[in-house]
Amino acid sequence: MLNFSLQGKIALITGASYGIGFAIAQAYAEAGATIVFNDINEENITKGLNAYKSLGINARGYVCDVTDEIGVNAMVKQIEAEVGVIDILVNNAGIIKRVPMHEMSAAEFRQVIDIDLNGPFIVSKAVIPGMLKKGHGKIINICSMMSELGRETVSAYAAAKGGLKMLTKNICSEYGERNIQCNGIGPGYIATPQTAPLRERQPDGSRHPFDSFIIAKTPAARWGTPEDLMGPAVFLASEASNFVNGHILYVDGGILAYIGKQP
Repeated sequence: MLNFSLQGKIALITGASYGIGFAIAQAYAEAGATIVFNDINEENITKGLNAYKSLGINARGYVCDVTDEIGVNAMVKQIEAEVGVIDILVNNAGIIKRVPMHEMSAAEFRQVIDIDLNGPFIVSKAVIPGMLKKGHGKIINICSMMSELGRETVSAYAAAKGGLKMLTKNICSEYGERNIQCNGIGPGYIATPQTAPLRERQPDGSRHPFDSFIIAKTPAARWGTPEDLMGPAVFLASEASNFVNGHILYVDGGILAYIGKQP
């Protein structure tokens, strides 16, 4: 029988105070995992802990910047001492800057690359030794449709997420023989508080132009929800996916398969 249980597993989800990371952590807790997460400041950690507590989840939160290699190594050692060796890592922390490429500074470009690509490298590098000792491990990178497609104003984000796709494949290639599976999840357009303004009805009752664009490009004819990512995330973290490695699972309602409606 397929084993989707995460009972007894320790899962680190980066940037999981809210949003997609929080939803994945919630799913893991429901599947039996112990949840640890980080965020960049104490305020976010407190908000996250309160949100987990309201759901009856006894999570642990750590203030840590994923781009700080020394800080990440210290956090992982602290987690190992206080909770145990990490079985599951979800590299969720990330940012996006929507700036036309010719107007974006090199510093802004580097910041996105640093958080969205170097961060997953640094955190994965920190947890892999423990996984090697345990003889198993699951690493799940939150990629994007921009791992495959380009779009106006997201040059840095697309470059980072394209790189993250290839980092995923290379971790698979390098550590698959040691029973470590590394896969990615590529969310489509997800309805979150951050995207709410793009879905507000216009004064005349019509859809926001971007909302109409997304609905027309999505065979499912709707935005995704954080809950839509829960099942795929549990699958990739569980023993049910032990022979799935180096794969990017796009949870996008079919956008990448679809050319769009004729005008």
